[in-house]
Amino acid sequence: MTAADLSDETPAPETPAPETKAPAPWVNWWQEVKSLSLLILAVLAFHSFVAKPFYIPSESMMPVLLTGDRLVVSKFPYGWSYVSPSFHPLPFLKGRLFGRLPERGDIVIVSPQNRREDYIKRVIGLPGDIIEVRGGQVVLNGVAVKQKALKPLRLAVDANAPCSPMQFPGARVSGVDGKDYCELPVRQEILPNGKTYLTIDMGPSALDWYGPVRVPANHVFLMGDNRDNSADSRAPLEENGLGGPVPWEAIGGRAEFITFSLDGDTTWNPLSWVRSLRSGRAGNSLRSASVTDPK
Repeated sequence: MTAADLSDETPAPETPAPETKAPAPWVNWWQEVKSLSLLILAVLAFHSFVAKPFYIPSESMMPVLLTGDRLVVSKFPYGWSYVSPSFHPLPFLKGRLFGRLPERGDIVIVSPQNRREDYIKRVIGLPGDIIEVRGGQVVLNGVAVKQKALKPLRLAVDANAPCSPMQFPGARVSGVDGKDYCELPVRQEILPNGKTYLTIDMGPSALDWYGPVRVPANHVFLMGDNRDNSADSRAPLEENGLGGPVPWEAIGGRAEFITFSLDGDTTWNPLSWVRSLRSGRAGNSLRSASVTDPK
C-alpha cells in the first residue's frame, strides 16, 4: 500500500457521545407554601384592619342599596374590635382599639349578638339618646325627626330586585319603555346633625311602633332605610333582629362606596357578567349628604 492509497482513505465517522438530560429543577415546596401563606395572611390583615369588600344580600337598605350591590367597607374609622378580623373568629371582647363612635347617618356593618355574620344598617341613635318610633316617625329625644314626602321612586325590576308583592304590594308597574318597575313611596329624612337620606315606608307595620328606649353608653341604635322590611334594632333577636341598641364593639366598619352592582342574571358564561352590570351605580358614595339647615 502506497502513501497515495493511504491519502485516499476516508476517515471513519466519530460516534457521537450520548446526550445527557439536564436534571429537572427542584421545587422548594416549603418555600412555595410559605409564600402562599404569607399572601393569604396579608390579604386577611388588609381585610381586617384597612378595608374589605361587602355584598348586599337583602333589601333592608333600599333605596340607597340594592341586592347585588358590591361595596367597600373601611375598617379603621371607628377603631378595631373583636369583630374586625375576617370571619369573626373571636368571642365578644369589651372595648375598641383607638375607638371612636360613628356619626348619625353613617352606614355601618354590624355583627348581631347571636350569630357570626354581618348586617348593614344606618346609625340613628347615639349613647344617651331616647329613641322612639311612632307610626313610622322616628322621634329623637322627644323631637320628631324631620321627614319630607317625595315623588315615588321607580327602580327597575330584575332578578335581584323582583319587587315581590309580599314586600311591596301593588308597587310593580309598567313603564312607557315596556319594562317593569317597582314604584316605591319615599321620604327624605333629616337627622339633627343635618345628614339626609331616603327611606321607604309602604304603610302600617309592626316595626312602625317602638320604644321609648334610652341608648346605653357605648351603644348605637341602628335602622334600615327600608323601614318595613329591616331586621334592625327595633326587631328582637328571636326574629333575626338586633334586639335593641347594639354595643359599639359590634360595629365592624363604615360603608364607603359601591364598586359595582349585578342584576342577578349572571350565568357561567363570562359574557353574561357584563350584561348583568347595573349602569349608574359604580362609584356611588355611601356617605350621607348634609343639609345646611336641618330645621
